[in-house]
Amino acid sequence: MTTHFITAEIDLQETPTELQKVIEAELQKQGEPLRWAITSVEVAQQKATVEAVVTTASAE
Repeated sequence: MTTHFITAEIDLQETPTELQKVIEAELQKQGEPLRWAITSVEVAQQKATVEAVVTTASAE
């Protein structure tokens, strides 16, 4: 198992529940999220920056 630190840019959503689902779906593309946080929001562009730690299976 390998851990990676990633940054993703996410479009803001109508509700916090929708935003959480979109963030988790985007992070799943990179691996299994261990933790994540919204670190900045650009209101003018309607984007949120998310930093996360994800794990991926090691290829053996």
